[in-house]
Amino acid sequence: MKHAAPPFSPVYAAVILAVIIGFTPLWWLTELSLVYLLPLFVLTLAICCWLTHLAVGRLSRSLDAIKIGLLNFKDGDFANTLTYHAKDPLGELCTLYNEAANKLRSEKQWLYQRELMLDKVLQSTPEIILLVNDHHQVVFSNYAARDFFHSSSRLEGASLDDLLQQAPSGVSDAMNEQREGLFTLSQKGHELETWHQSTGEILLNNQHHTLFILKPMTRELSRQEVAVWKKVIRIISHELNNSIGPISSMLHSGKILSENVNEPRLSRVFATTSERIAHLTEFVQGYGKFAKLPEPKPVKINVVALINTLQQQWPFHFEQNGEGVLLADEVQLEQLLINLIKNAHESSSPKEDIEVTLTLRRQDVVIDVTDRGQGMSEAVLSNALIPFYSTKNAGSGLGLALCREIAEAHHGQIALQNRQGGGLRVRVILPAQH
Repeated sequence: MKHAAPPFSPVYAAVILAVIIGFTPLWWLTELSLVYLLPLFVLTLAICCWLTHLAVGRLSRSLDAIKIGLLNFKDGDFANTLTYHAKDPLGELCTLYNEAANKLRSEKQWLYQRELMLDKVLQSTPEIILLVNDHHQVVFSNYAARDFFHSSSRLEGASLDDLLQQAPSGVSDAMNEQREGLFTLSQKGHELETWHQSTGEILLNNQHHTLFILKPMTRELSRQEVAVWKKVIRIISHELNNSIGPISSMLHSGKILSENVNEPRLSRVFATTSERIAHLTEFVQGYGKFAKLPEPKPVKINVVALINTLQQQWPFHFEQNGEGVLLADEVQLEQLLINLIKNAHESSSPKEDIEVTLTLRRQDVVIDVTDRGQGMSEAVLSNALIPFYSTKNAGSGLGLALCREIAEAHHGQIALQNRQGGGLRVRVILPAQH
């Protein structure tokens, strides 16, 4: 589009004034009549105005182009460049404009790539991220937040208060109080979970926003706790083994030396000592199995054969839901089921009420072991998965702890829950391996 200079701009006025001043002496000094001077004056003025129009019009169009380009800069569009390349001050200005446009375009592309990378990181992180404005409306959320609040669509625009009404117990208090640190929450069918919340104030577009970051800590804390227990077990096992060996050797030597001694009480002493050494050796080996659980090697498991083997030792009902393949470490899975079924039989539950249910789903495999025994108190439920904790007189406190270790080694989880009407449900969730 061509833009002509305004007809009565100061430039034109200056040209007209210069022509008038230049012709003024001719009116007095020349002998030409007005008939000749007036057409000459008009012709000169027209030529000067035309030349001025050419020069000013070109300059005006260039300035208009720069103006439009700067307006595009204001709107964030850096795609336009100028084609004026003359070796004059205007050409230098256009060159600087083009260099600025290229640099801004490059920086915008770089920032766009960083935004894409940042969005990818935020969306793929397992931590729950919510950005809320001062009206308690969500302006940003990631996929983990949508899954946590059981939403099939984006949370942007939703009210935080409405989301917290449907959130698990414990989340509402933590987020409303905006407190930093650990908090616990309970979800149906799962054990008590530990989470960590971080909050921060952000000024965005001159409006105060609150950033919430919620990180699940249950597995991390459990991993650290189990690591500490394993270290303790290894130390205890080492010390006991160092003592059991010499004691066994001395016991054997004592038996040989006392063969010619007629003292019946020595036989009882040696028998009792041997029995306790055997019990202590079995005790150490049991704890060693927990402390040195090998990495699981998943294989396709014949569920029917595994269940038939277990039912020969302990009677129970079995039910399978869904179709699919069960992939797990067969030895470890069998040990897990043995521990859970054995606990169910020791819970004073009628044998006919003990049931194992296997549910094969696309994303995971769910194993439920239920009974109609005495169940567990809240204190026992919160400590049952901790190593060494047992309510049985002869219990080692490793059965459920080993089950949790096996489940977590398969990247799964285990939860204990009392049933309505009495009894206990132990649920093991293992991720499906394709």
